Amino acid sequence: MPLALTIKKIEGKPGQVYYPLQLNEVPKPSPGAKQLLVRLKAASLNHRDLFIRQHLYPGISFEHPLMADGYGIVEAAGPGCSSDLVNKAVLLTPMRGWEADAAGPEVLSAYTILGSSVLDDAGTAQDYVVVPEDEVVRAPAHLTPAEAAALPLVGLTAWRAFATKSAAARPGTNILITGIGGGVALQALQFAVATGCSVFVTSSDDAKIARAVADLGARAGVSYRAADWDRQLAKLLPADRPYLDAVIDGAGGDVVARTVRLLKPGGVVTCYGMTAGPKMDWLMQAVLKNVELRGCTMGSKAEFRAMVDFVGAHGIRPVVSRVVQGLRDLAALDGLFEDMKAGRQFGKLVVLIGDDEGGEGTEDGDAASSSSSPKL
Repeated sequence: MPLALTIKKIEGKPGQVYYPLQLNEVPKPSPGAKQLLVRLKAASLNHRDLFIRQHLYPGISFEHPLMADGYGIVEAAGPGCSSDLVNKAVLLTPMRGWEADAAGPEVLSAYTILGSSVLDDAGTAQDYVVVPEDEVVRAPAHLTPAEAAALPLVGLTAWRAFATKSAAARPGTNILITGIGGGVALQALQFAVATGCSVFVTSSDDAKIARAVADLGARAGVSYRAADWDRQLAKLLPADRPYLDAVIDGAGGDVVARTVRLLKPGGVVTCYGMTAGPKMDWLMQAVLKNVELRGCTMGSKAEFRAMVDFVGAHGIRPVVSRVVQGLRDLAALDGLFEDMKAGRQFGKLVVLIGDDEGGEGTEDGDAASSSSSPKL
């Protein structure tokens, strides 16, 4: 029977509990009207999955499968489907309830991210999923299954932070991306480099900075463990444009205080997370300089499609840190979560689903068949 990976409810307080993974045998679903049956071939973790296991995320379901990122092959189409996607490789949109409004979800109460959500039963840590026809897009043909599964959530978040929110998505701008090594930061780096921006990065790990520069096109980077990292960064900015146009940040904390003197007047800080703490400093200096702080989370279905098109047009390959095979190996899956807990990853953590390691090919070559992704 098909398998689905959920979390098992045990007693414990939020932040102290750690829900175990649970593998379940489930019936094979059938698509209804305007629905597709997708045989999933790969899924990937996000920090959200770790937060769910720690009960640090709202609206948790113990019945619905984990994970939001999924790549698969359309196996069947229900009545009324308008497109011919059977046997084609697709990516699932990782959220529901946000169509196209650039400001935010049209109905906030209906918005949810896939995976262990009480608002939607879809999740990508399973063999099969039924989804509405308009909740998939064709996967870029150059991607392996692992690379494709690494893209959706971090790609959408990074795309909105960069393309929609930063006001600096054009050639020649200087952008700082903090916390390089995480999936969103790496994807934002790839988008910005492909656009022609000069990208600077921070990390606590010098090796991650070196890889971002050598392999992914970052111009330079500094360790945020250094007490004067902002002063070090100032010295790295080019003489003909000695300022930052934008900061793309997932940490929060003192990022505004550290970067306000480096930002141009009217520069933008786009914040897509606060891993350093739930509050940020906001300085009068930022007000006087007309700096803008813009919150950013995930994105719309329209932004998702634009992001996937950009990836295909530029041949971008999401960075994959480590891959494990199969849903049955719970110890290996727990190892991916441990990597995320410890911050060891450089890129995405992926599970290949099913008996074949690389996913199914299709008649027109839409599904990549490689069993691994490059490790930078």
